[in-house]
Amino acid sequence: MKRMSRGKFEKMQQLSNDQGVIAALAIDQRGSMKKMMAEASGEENLVDHIYEFKELVSQELTKYVSGILLDEQYGFKGMAAKNPNAGLIMSYEKTGYDVSTPGRLPELLPNESLDRLLAKGADAAKVLVYYNPDEPQEILDIKHAFLERLGTEALAADIPVFVEPIVYDDKITDDHSPEFAKIKPRKVIETIKELTKEKYHIDVLKVEVPVLFKYVEGYNKDTDPVVYTQAEAADYFKEASDAATRPFIYLSAGVPADIFREELIFAGKSGAKYSGILGGRATWRDGVEVYGKNGKEALIEWLDTQGKENVEELNQILKDYATPWYEAYGGLENIEVFDIDVMTD
Repeated sequence: MKRMSRGKFEKMQQLSNDQGVIAALAIDQRGSMKKMMAEASGEENLVDHIYEFKELVSQELTKYVSGILLDEQYGFKGMAAKNPNAGLIMSYEKTGYDVSTPGRLPELLPNESLDRLLAKGADAAKVLVYYNPDEPQEILDIKHAFLERLGTEALAADIPVFVEPIVYDDKITDDHSPEFAKIKPRKVIETIKELTKEKYHIDVLKVEVPVLFKYVEGYNKDTDPVVYTQAEAADYFKEASDAATRPFIYLSAGVPADIFREELIFAGKSGAKYSGILGGRATWRDGVEVYGKNGKEALIEWLDTQGKENVEELNQILKDYATPWYEAYGGLENIEVFDIDVMTD
């Protein structure tokens, strides 16, 4: 029997669709969003454009999703514009990391707390952590302690926390290369094994697929080599899924919409029990260029046609292949919901 506080349980349901699947949109990019907008328009200092872009994406696409991930820095207008039926996940980490300090150490926003995010309407908090299971133990200890504190704060605030571990390697710095593709599956699997341990109190892991999909046999294009046979890739998907003792969802990691759809279908057919997605650039990226070149009305038209189609195609795949988040605990009947006041009396 899994015990879960009422606040966490109700917010997890708010973030899920009627099948118990997290069919959510992610648009919390900050530094990368500035770069995308500058490239699309050929101009710099487009902060007001970023505000409006996130507002319009939220306004138009949250009609079709169960939740949206936004940052307050650039997404405060998007938070106000979202469909009231869609749950809200707010970013809680500072973007990027200090390159002068070893280990890509995580840091929370200094002027926020989970209680403050709750007061702003958040149904969950998201924290990105760069994670390499092969790091020196002293670096791992810092990250593990960070996550333990985060999980404890989430218990006290009675809010779900989504953790997004991005794996990397200090020696192979090109994380799109065939060399990195060879070591990525083990890193992802080991990361999932560690971070779904009870002591971290992480409610949902937002993870990468365990392979670089463009190197899977039959899915590679042009000059890309084959690093994994389809059978090997399927085994990695299944092993990563089996390693998780808590719900996990996939991020799109910047791949095109068609590739993300192929990844999700392949994962489902491989037996991966993922509980949904936080689909980011795969859903709305092409809209950045539309907005940068042709403005607000053109973006609205794109969102209401191609953007909507992108979301609905993903929703259909989730309907066919995703597993309700509560199945990670044996089903709703195996979750005992309790009130925080009862626990603290």
